[in-house]
Amino acid sequence: MGIFLGIDLGTSAAKAAALGPDGALLSAPRVFAPVPLSDTEGSFRRVLQSCGLSPEELEGIAATGSRSDGIPERFCGHSVRRIGEFEAAAAGALALSGEKSGVVVSLGTGTAFLYADGTSVRPLPGSGVGGGTLCGLCANLIGTGRFEEICTLAARGDLKRVDLTVGSLTSALPPALDPDMTLSNFGRSGGNASRADLAAGAVNLVLQAVGTMAVLACRCCGCGTAIFTGSLTELPQTEPCFRLFQRLYGVRFLIPGDAAYATALGAALTALRQDADGRTV
Repeated sequence: MGIFLGIDLGTSAAKAAALGPDGALLSAPRVFAPVPLSDTEGSFRRVLQSCGLSPEELEGIAATGSRSDGIPERFCGHSVRRIGEFEAAAAGALALSGEKSGVVVSLGTGTAFLYADGTSVRPLPGSGVGGGTLCGLCANLIGTGRFEEICTLAARGDLKRVDLTVGSLTSALPPALDPDMTLSNFGRSGGNASRADLAAGAVNLVLQAVGTMAVLACRCCGCGTAIFTGSLTELPQTEPCFRLFQRLYGVRFLIPGDAAYATALGAALTALRQDADGRTV
């Protein structure tokens, strides 16, 4: 058996992960501009080159994501294996986290919630709040929807100029409340917030909305672990925001390494497992 290339073609980004016959990640996963379906082969060749691979080394290609249906059936002499996005996201999340089960929170343009236990994947109610929400809000609030620029601005922002916290209103708090808990996103008035402050507020609003839904999903499934994947996991605000959720609600929030590439990795891993089980497409 050779190398499987997993490709996640999402709405706003495309990602690739190459796995060896033993399922090990061969090189750092890659993110690249969405593949123009009019030049899929040329785009894929560039992806292979960036991963240090040649078409001859491939055993196959596993494609998933919202735009994967537009990929041709064959590329460089290899059939393209279609993997369901939920199945790929769950496989990647469990493999990267080392968990046997958990609520998988896939932070994409919107946010998908799944319950996975290694043998089955159950879709849960999802949300339209995600990376697309963040970029759209910031395009209207601060004049840019570019993810990298939003990250840079948000890192310099001061949430206290945008959000109202519980501690900002009173110091007499019951034990169950934390003074850093948000009472109202964008609840401060006065118009003194800078572009950086507004970017920080938008990031916080999206992360807190997703975190709240993750806690509720865990409660509904009787599960104590949420595994987060997708590009928003790379925001510097994500880990401290979710740490507060852990402390308040007693749910483990895990962000495994390479979480942004979990779905691409999961697509390749699922294809490898299908071959090991003797199933071919």
